[in-house]
Amino acid sequence: MTRAVPTLRRVRIAGVDEAGRGPLAGPVVAAAVILNARRPIAGLADSKTLAPGERARLALLIRARALAWGVGWSDSEEIDSLNILQATLLAMRRALLCLPLCPTHVQVDGDRPPRLTDLLAGCTVETVIRGDATVDAISAASILAKVFRDALMERMDAHYPGFDLAIHKGYATPAHLAALKVRAPTPLHRRSFEPVREALAALLLPP
Repeated sequence: MTRAVPTLRRVRIAGVDEAGRGPLAGPVVAAAVILNARRPIAGLADSKTLAPGERARLALLIRARALAWGVGWSDSEEIDSLNILQATLLAMRRALLCLPLCPTHVQVDGDRPPRLTDLLAGCTVETVIRGDATVDAISAASILAKVFRDALMERMDAHYPGFDLAIHKGYATPAHLAALKVRAPTPLHRRSFEPVREALAALLLPP
């Protein structure tokens, strides 16, 4: 008689974070990362505290050393139709769907997780306030999301000149607000955000 040996379930923890909730233009981007404990990455931190060059360096290491990573986003139309919170959660779901490995547990920065019951069977989820500064996998996700979004906005600058998107990445800087007073918002602009609504009204354009 032989005794069945239970199969141990391999634990794979995915960290999830987003970049771009606050800007007036561009998508909100989320990333999911499953780190490899055998290939640690020194220097992981909240992407907002890192210089652009350091973020880029770490992003290369994360993509090379992580067990798995994925990026998803919601565009400005989805942000306007869903609201920024729901669009962010949708971007997170898309990032998790892009993972080539299925996580067993998900750690999300903040206090609102995306719905996972229909997405990852048997996967648990927790929220971590300031997780981007305290949990390596979430820090890695914040770096990937930020680097991906910044690069996208830099590419979009050539398509929509006059707004300096490559400089401010869509955030509400004084220069961006000044440009909105003399130029019609681009398709990248979030029409549900008040400064963009005000710009449309001042230019007598439909929302």
